[in-house]
Amino acid sequence: MIVSSLLVYPVKGCGGFSVTSSAVDLTGLRDDRMMMLVDDEGVFLSQRKVPAMAALRPSLVDGSLLIGGERFPLVVDGPRVPVVVHTWHGSGIDQGDAAAAYFSDALGKSVRLVRTPPDLRRETTGETTGLVGYADGSAVLMTSLSSLDALNERILERGGEPVPMDRFRPNVVVSGWQEPHTEDRVRRAVIGDVELAYAKDCVRCAVPMVDQRTGLKDGPEPIRTLATYRRDPDGGVTFGMKAAVISTGTIRSGDKIDVLELRP
Repeated sequence: MIVSSLLVYPVKGCGGFSVTSSAVDLTGLRDDRMMMLVDDEGVFLSQRKVPAMAALRPSLVDGSLLIGGERFPLVVDGPRVPVVVHTWHGSGIDQGDAAAAYFSDALGKSVRLVRTPPDLRRETTGETTGLVGYADGSAVLMTSLSSLDALNERILERGGEPVPMDRFRPNVVVSGWQEPHTEDRVRRAVIGDVELAYAKDCVRCAVPMVDQRTGLKDGPEPIRTLATYRRDPDGGVTFGMKAAVISTGTIRSGDKIDVLELRP
């Protein structure tokens, strides 16, 4: 079992990019979902209501956010503004009027770009607790190619079109597991010199039905097919495993995954 790919999403809800290696902090892959867009009330935006966010693909270079030919220097610290992610109420560092104007124009609505304060300590829930930036609930999302292959086989059997892995917006994609959804059974694993521990299964919302290249809704797959065999006890559908970071370090594409504990 090896790491097939690593992905970072610098702005929550916007497009991500692949990296060959990444430092891993207690909050996850370095810079992952450490910024987000908020509305005039400070509530986070997501593809659930604004699917066009998927087509915005920011990157980070030398302390600046690059997108669409524009460069916005990151404001690392400064006055805090109140922000909300689901039920969590916290704070962010506003990234200035120029960045706000760019994203507002791109999405056709008034938004501000905020960054996590350097002293943020947001705790997560789950079987293993940990820390996180602005991600929905856990530091790392792990999926596997075998799980995607099994899903796409079922979608094809139902007459649908297969979906790419980017629909699920993972951080760590694993190859080499013969059994689909083995990631759900992992309780502790070491990748490179990073130790991860199981937090919870990832219950999916409407985001996997958004085409991540165009930012357009493209349902009902894969949610329709997942609902036939991946039902959560609370009624949602699951794909992928959310993990907490137990020890920090570096993960590289191609790293072997040593599973220390696997649920029967």
